Amino acid sequence: MTTTTSTTPPRTTPPRTSAAERSASLLPTARTTGWLYLALGVTGMLGFLLIRPQVVGEDGTATVSLMTTHETLARAGVVADLGIVVTQVLVALWFFRLFRRTDAFLAGTLAVFGLFNATVVLASAAATATAVDLAPTGVQAAGQVQALTTLSENLWSVGAVFFGLWLLPMGLLALRVGMVRPLGWVLVAGGLGYVVSSVLGFLLPDAAVVAALLTVPATVGEFWMIGYLLHGGVFRRAG
Repeated sequence: MTTTTSTTPPRTTPPRTSAAERSASLLPTARTTGWLYLALGVTGMLGFLLIRPQVVGEDGTATVSLMTTHETLARAGVVADLGIVVTQVLVALWFFRLFRRTDAFLAGTLAVFGLFNATVVLASAAATATAVDLAPTGVQAAGQVQALTTLSENLWSVGAVFFGLWLLPMGLLALRVGMVRPLGWVLVAGGLGYVVSSVLGFLLPDAAVVAALLTVPATVGEFWMIGYLLHGGVFRRAG
């Protein structure tokens, strides 16, 4: 009788990936996220900061006149707002893709807050679009137009809470993956500042200057993050 002995092949441990290799593998995702974040900033400045002041007046009658006279510009503003929605959704998803292996919970929180913000901006765009459609009917629609533009502005104010909240996990993740530490802390401070600014704007409407100053760290942190991602900064502890 013959006996056979089976030999189990030795287990091989897959080679560990170095931090530099992990960072290099994330570089395309990081740069795509940076370009999407830049597009979000551009559409935001175009729609809310540049176009909106030219088509929304101090009262309903003035707004009807401006939207009727500059109807194409007013409609372009709505398109720009939709651009904000699209880029906000995409950059939220790409941030999740970039950071999910570092901390799935923080990455998911970042994405969720970004999607909430996009939803609020979408509602604001719908209110503005309705106002643009009503404006050509004349001054008799001034009250409705005023209510719609006020609703749109208040949606932006409410959305600032989610915008601030989405900067908090972003800053914490920047610290976790080994980006320059001041960037992470500036983002955290900016997120807190945005939340406080939004609440302060409702409680103390006359404190507009203070509320605006509270958002400065967020602006600095966002453009810093955009530049860091586009430059391809090394993630020392990339997941």
